[in-house]
Amino acid sequence: MASESFAHAANVLRETDRDRYISTLALPAQHRDGVVALLAFNAEVAGIRERVSGPAPGEIRLQWWNDALTGEGHGSVRQNPVADALLDTLDRYALPPGTLQRLIGARRFDLYDDPMPDLETFEGYAGETASTLLQLSAMILNEGLPVEPGDAAGHLGVAQAMVGHLRAFGYVSSQGRIVLPWAVLEANGVRESEVFSGTESEGLHEALGQIAELASGHLEKARIAIEAAPAAIRPAFAIYPIVASQLKQWHGQKHGAFAASKNEPDWRKIARVAWWTLRNR
Repeated sequence: MASESFAHAANVLRETDRDRYISTLALPAQHRDGVVALLAFNAEVAGIRERVSGPAPGEIRLQWWNDALTGEGHGSVRQNPVADALLDTLDRYALPPGTLQRLIGARRFDLYDDPMPDLETFEGYAGETASTLLQLSAMILNEGLPVEPGDAAGHLGVAQAMVGHLRAFGYVSSQGRIVLPWAVLEANGVRESEVFSGTESEGLHEALGQIAELASGHLEKARIAIEAAPAAIRPAFAIYPIVASQLKQWHGQKHGAFAASKNEPDWRKIARVAWWTLRNR
């Protein structure tokens, strides 16, 4: 069943998290299945809010994944192909399940409508989610051995989360949610009612611009850390050129803060990843 489970995980990732799927095309073949299984697990957990009617059933699904990682209900857990592929990957590379349990804990925030309070909390959330995935991916490429330091994963994960939420600002706010640091918006005179009603303002654009600058700073620190990392683990960070391009496009967009950001075609993203990979061998 293992090969079928890994194939299913690849399909899940391709359909639900296209950018991360494209980034895995840069990985060495012998480790790609493991990283794909890890990212497919994240896609399943990150998408729970969209598939449930409220926080309570979402909590139940998160608990199911937490139990899967601790070995409870092990037989039935293996009936889920993504869980099966993930558990095989954890076993093969001796990855710490507690790291993924913290990711699940961080994803509880997604189930509720409480605003992200401040920059420190946002960076912690991004660290436990996006950065964790990058760090574990690097460990997989390193045959399960720890990768130190984690600056590349830390900075790139925060930048990825910031850029993703800048691009999705209109969609997320239409759900009655504020995931970017509320303290930054509030400091620029933005009110919650303006966000939820889709009201453009100078303060809002200033706040989002400040967050974009923070993302740019994290990307630059990630670039430096990736260049200093062993060549064997650099493909784990192949999402970098996609995130960098999306931030550049966000800066250049002419429409308002609430409009959907333009998405590049897959072939262009693949070309960016391929060129970046060649330059970072």
